[in-house]
Amino acid sequence: MASFKDLEGLIPAFLHSLGLAEYYPNKISLRSLQEINKESLSDAAEVESLEAKPWAFLRKLLMSNTKSRTLACATEKEETNSFFDAFSESDKNSSNILDIIVALFFCADSFLQQEMTLKMSLCQFAVPFLLPSDTQNQCTLMLWALRGIMKEWRPHSLSEDKGFVEENVVSAQIPLVSFVRLRNCSLSKSQVLNHLLSKSQQHYEFFCHRDMNGGSCPRKIANGMVEMCWYLPCGNMSIDLFPDAVAFANLRGDVCAFETQFAFLAKVSHAIFVFLDKFEENEQKMFATSSLLDSKLFFVVNFQRDTNPDVKSSVEAVMAAQNLNRENIIGKSQNVNMARLVDMICSTIKKSLSEHSASQNIESMAKIAPELGISVDELTCKPSLSAEEAAQRIVKGIGVREIQVYKKKQLPLQGENWKKLAGIEKEECRLQSAGDSKLEGYKAELQQDKERILKTQSQYKLTAAMSEFLKAVNSKDHIERAFFLKWMGHKLDMRSRKDLSSLRHDLKKKRQLKDSDSIAKIDQKLLDCSLGLEHYMREMGHIYEASLGSGNKIHELPTLAAELLHAGFPLELLDGDASNIPEKWINDVLMELHKMVEQKSRLLVLTVLGVQSTGKSTLLNTMFGVQFAVSSGRCTRGAYMLLLPVGDDLRTELSCDFILLIDTEGLKSPDLAQLDNSYEHDNQLATFVIGLSDVTIINVAMENFNEMKDIIQIAVHAFLRMREIGKKPICYFVHQNVAGVSAHNKLSADREHLLDHLNEVTEIAATMEKKTHISKFTEILDYDLDLNNWYIPGLWYGTPPMAPVNTGYSAEVFDFKKKMINHLKGRNGDAFFDIPKFLEWISSMWRAVKFENFIFSFQNTLVAQAYDNLSKEFSEWEWSFTRHLYDWLDSATVQISNTETSGPETLEAVVATLQQDAQNEISSQEKKMQEKLKQYFKRKDRHVNLVERYKTDFMKSINSIQIEVKNMVMNKLDAAVQLRKSTSKVEDLHRKQAGMIEDKVLELLKNYKDRKEELSDEELKAGFESMWNKALVNISGLKERDIPSEMLKQLWQSFYNAQVTEEMRGVKDLTKYGCDEFKVKSKRHFDTLRQIKNVFTTRNIEQEAQRAAENAIKNCTTMIEETAAFKSDYHSLLTKQLIEKIDEYIQTVNSKTNIAFEVDLKLYICGIASRKFLEMHRKFLADKDPLKHLEALKSEFLSEFIDLYRSKDQCQRKAQNFTQLCLKPAVTEYINQSIGTDIVEAILNSKHSTEYSSRSYFQYNILKELLEKEKFTLFFKYIHNYERLVKKWIRRHVIQSFSKNLSLSKLKKKKLAFIFEKIEEAVEVSQCGEDGNPLPNNAESTTVLIQNLCKALSKVITLPMDAMDRIRFQNTSLCTPFTNNLKECLKDLKKQLEEEIDRSSDISETLDYVTVKPHNELFRRVFGCGKQCPFCKVPCEAGGKAHQEHHAAVHRPQGLCAYTSWITNILGEEICTSSVHGNGQFQNHETNFESHPYKEYRTYYPDWLIPPDRTVEASDYWKYVLVTYNERFAEEYKAKPAVYPSI
Repeated sequence: MASFKDLEGLIPAFLHSLGLAEYYPNKISLRSLQEINKESLSDAAEVESLEAKPWAFLRKLLMSNTKSRTLACATEKEETNSFFDAFSESDKNSSNILDIIVALFFCADSFLQQEMTLKMSLCQFAVPFLLPSDTQNQCTLMLWALRGIMKEWRPHSLSEDKGFVEENVVSAQIPLVSFVRLRNCSLSKSQVLNHLLSKSQQHYEFFCHRDMNGGSCPRKIANGMVEMCWYLPCGNMSIDLFPDAVAFANLRGDVCAFETQFAFLAKVSHAIFVFLDKFEENEQKMFATSSLLDSKLFFVVNFQRDTNPDVKSSVEAVMAAQNLNRENIIGKSQNVNMARLVDMICSTIKKSLSEHSASQNIESMAKIAPELGISVDELTCKPSLSAEEAAQRIVKGIGVREIQVYKKKQLPLQGENWKKLAGIEKEECRLQSAGDSKLEGYKAELQQDKERILKTQSQYKLTAAMSEFLKAVNSKDHIERAFFLKWMGHKLDMRSRKDLSSLRHDLKKKRQLKDSDSIAKIDQKLLDCSLGLEHYMREMGHIYEASLGSGNKIHELPTLAAELLHAGFPLELLDGDASNIPEKWINDVLMELHKMVEQKSRLLVLTVLGVQSTGKSTLLNTMFGVQFAVSSGRCTRGAYMLLLPVGDDLRTELSCDFILLIDTEGLKSPDLAQLDNSYEHDNQLATFVIGLSDVTIINVAMENFNEMKDIIQIAVHAFLRMREIGKKPICYFVHQNVAGVSAHNKLSADREHLLDHLNEVTEIAATMEKKTHISKFTEILDYDLDLNNWYIPGLWYGTPPMAPVNTGYSAEVFDFKKKMINHLKGRNGDAFFDIPKFLEWISSMWRAVKFENFIFSFQNTLVAQAYDNLSKEFSEWEWSFTRHLYDWLDSATVQISNTETSGPETLEAVVATLQQDAQNEISSQEKKMQEKLKQYFKRKDRHVNLVERYKTDFMKSINSIQIEVKNMVMNKLDAAVQLRKSTSKVEDLHRKQAGMIEDKVLELLKNYKDRKEELSDEELKAGFESMWNKALVNISGLKERDIPSEMLKQLWQSFYNAQVTEEMRGVKDLTKYGCDEFKVKSKRHFDTLRQIKNVFTTRNIEQEAQRAAENAIKNCTTMIEETAAFKSDYHSLLTKQLIEKIDEYIQTVNSKTNIAFEVDLKLYICGIASRKFLEMHRKFLADKDPLKHLEALKSEFLSEFIDLYRSKDQCQRKAQNFTQLCLKPAVTEYINQSIGTDIVEAILNSKHSTEYSSRSYFQYNILKELLEKEKFTLFFKYIHNYERLVKKWIRRHVIQSFSKNLSLSKLKKKKLAFIFEKIEEAVEVSQCGEDGNPLPNNAESTTVLIQNLCKALSKVITLPMDAMDRIRFQNTSLCTPFTNNLKECLKDLKKQLEEEIDRSSDISETLDYVTVKPHNELFRRVFGCGKQCPFCKVPCEAGGKAHQEHHAAVHRPQGLCAYTSWITNILGEEICTSSVHGNGQFQNHETNFESHPYKEYRTYYPDWLIPPDRTVEASDYWKYVLVTYNERFAEEYKAKPAVYPSI
């Protein structure tokens, strides 16, 4: 037996052999063992080395694995490989399991010691009661370590009424029976104890002994340890050994070597059993002279056949000295087997206990220990002592008062006001109790009540209890703080347990009677009487929230709570008592944690759901070694979160830094099942936590499967809602209490049955959620029958309270954990949320829960952000698509313009080729855009999974864009063809007339050349002038087309089969229409108004039609004016496009008006267009007038004539004419017409790009400007003439941008540089013939050069054909000089154009002339589909154009768009986001003027989604507008002003 001096060197050496030297003393923390790393996922039954054995033991122990003590070590096996090695005394590679346990207790800190004893107790292992001496030469009573153990048992005195005792082992009055042995004892007392304690059930190894794995090695440091175990009756007299609880102590080693321990046991034990074979002299002396033993000493003597008579005499001598009789000796002879021996000991114990009624608890024993030189862990730990004092001061303050009274006085913030606030916040969302009140007024009242409560809360002063609590918890000594929190938990549990036990007993009776009223009352009492650490922590959060905005800010509280969360303490997420979340508190705590971990805060969130008392918390505790509260009662409700760090070796693979566990209250509580709001409460909780989770474990206890069906239904609803926003958690079904190795295979039918039930529930849920296309559970989640179902045996191996944890339970739980982590490593989804994103998600989810209808959509901040990001990207792709086609169209239009209608390649052939090319270009761009979308959804950032559901919408939008662009391109090509045909006729006429002049010039030239005398220039000019005047006598103008008649014919054709003969009768001249003001006429334009009796409703319909007509007229007039501004001829496509535009506006009121309205409106607008288009046509004819054209060429002909007569070299003049007459107008036209897309690009790439990045941001900028200008007319136009106002705003914004920050001249010069580069390339290419050789230097080659140049530029710029004819006319220039002059002229032309650009860069003029109107393109970018909310007319903000649902971020009071009460004619002040969640009704044309509930608005408007406002302030902007201009709106609508709340 090792002495203290031996131990002084032995303990460090032994710790070193285990690799634990660096952790001595008390340096291993529980937190360090909770890290999720690869080591924690190792579960080998054998460890590789002795150093690995303690850690493997700890990991298994923390998972409550009863095999943790029997770990094999490879090096130990190697020792006994041969027969002879078995007799070797070398044990350098071996260790006794008790030594390892003692070593770990030496190295563990106080909190790990407490957790170890708790887990050992659950496994029914004996726990250290007295820890042997370490290097301090004192054994230690483990009072603190034992405080964590709670036990339940049913003494026989309570068996009839099924009562039970629940108490902490350190405070319970349980008699102690101790077992010791002498050095020479051959009988194993530990084995005898195991048989004794197992007598009523299957055999179990409570105490380690020599015949166990790891128990045969000689002990090195464990001798002197006293272990303790408890026998607890279950109340069944036929099973129980003892009628009440009994504690058993077992001293390891020779009792004579540990006199201190023995003396202590003698003082505190009811009975001491001494095991011996014989008494040595010193042993006999010790027992004979001891004065502590009294009559509690019993000897268990192992009599052998050859037992020496001296043995009996020595025993008798001791008995005589201690006044013991024969009953105090128990003999174990050859005839007495183990079972008989156990019976005798058991009988002795029973008798001894009956004779000694007084018992003492471990706390009182701790007072005796110091007297004997035994230290007490609590008393030697200064942080623990000061922490206990602080906790005691707080608990002492409770006194004899009822807990309910105490909480109201000392923890007031979580009381009635907090619950009322929770109710008000939910009512603000649901508006269920509005009754007949006006919704906006009712909401204002709720807001007032809320502010009143918040004000009351903010006037809070720290109570004495919370002052003490905050002082203690704010300790700079983190160890002392941890002790304080533990002490608070222990003491509060002790204080409230008695009240709770009696209430639970009453509740059980009422539940049997199904008395729902009494159940509700008792349930409330349970809440009132419950007082735990969580209540103080909750109050701390409320103190922080209440102090916000006041002078009493307590800034450090979130940091403090973050430190606790980081240290492994759970934090309340959802207050189940009030069903509310202190959002600011949670937000600030988690953000402090985010800072604390240096922004490395990616969270994998795991939640367990299940019926109450099915072992959810136990499952988490076993799986992760954590300490969620496990209780048989339901006192605290809600959800708690606990943080587990992820090791460096797994962070990359798991893509997270922490695992956040969320433990929830049990659903389907039998306490609450009969209460009205039970299902709603469970539904909210389940939806909330599933929405937060990446992994959801649904805990199914097989005996409660019917109750579980309701949980499954709730969960499926939640999963379905998560699917709709793109979040797809992994779901596991854990089936508990399923035994048998073949359970997985045998229960395949049950899994099929579960899947059938899941499919059935999914179909029902999908129908309820209006998602009828979903019918299977596998369409919601990735679910595999085998992989997503786990079968776990029951927790207990036997009958509690003496049953240990089932080894199969912990093993299967560990296997499940390992497979789950591996599954998560292989996932391909987005990275997990970091804390800021997680907080946004919490806020959005909780908001959705408060609204009860769970419409997440874009009220979820992260979803809205992800959707906005996608919409921005999509806008860029769309513009890239459109820009590419615009550029292609520019080239195609030029090709058509350069095509000779009578040339070898017909116009039809060119157009056919271009149309095919257009198809190919559009198809190519569509595929590129589709691929971009697919790649976008493969990204790991931007939370693209949250908008997965919209992928189809955007894919359809791509197709929609393709169709729209295709129609636009084909229309433009058709228009170009029509213009080409029109201009071709003019060009032919010009060419013919120019040819006639050329003939006259040549004839005159010939006459003059034949004269002998040389004529002066004046004579030549006079002769030319005479010829010119005679030639122009017969030149006639162009014929004017009857544009109004052509348009009228098209208008007739546009009505197809509609019966419009009556309405169109007498229409002869379109120009006479659209001259006066358009007026809607009730008798002519409506068929249904006669059926409507209400005059206000009739007037509203008329006004709506009038506004739609005015809107159409104004916008179409703008379109007509922009079109007529082009310097081109009229063509029929202009009327076709105009009629299509009018049809779009008519659609907005189509259901209310008749065909006469359509006819009159089209006649009116087409009348305006006929006059404008006729004017446009006349301008074109004037510009192309033959006489005017020839007059413009007169000087050129004269110069040609004189040069030919004088035989001058024309190189320079021809080159200059070519650049000035051909290239300059072509280049100028190219720049001015094609620069529209560059202007758009410049805006989108400038600092103003954000203004057009999304529809919501664009709306913000416009509304901000409207508010600044404060003009009623602007607000009115915004509401009713949105398109016209916005286009004007954008045009003005473009003009301002180019006036201040952007340079139009730079854009034009860039364009100029590009086109000149093309021209210069064309010149170089054109100098070679078809064979690739340089052209000869002659006049014919000059003509070829010009032809080559025209061909090379035919796809770039539109060259005027008649000007080209002038250049070729009698061109005698040699090719090389002409080319050189041309290059010089090009330089001069470029410089000239740059100077002209600098002199005149009027953006307004440019905007009028460009083909692609920048303001129209930017408008299309932010306009969307153009649909409006059916109630408040706010425009849709959904991305793309082919979306399934329309939505808008902010709605407005309905009175702003003329909605009035059909009874009072008062403008409506309600906002539709409130109306659709209230109990009101609406009636309109769609409902056939029958009342219809607002809540069911989607019956008539299925494609509109109107979620509630994100905040109470969301619609404040439009409320302000209504209040400010209430009278003006009423006057405009001929209604009475709105009645709005006074606040």
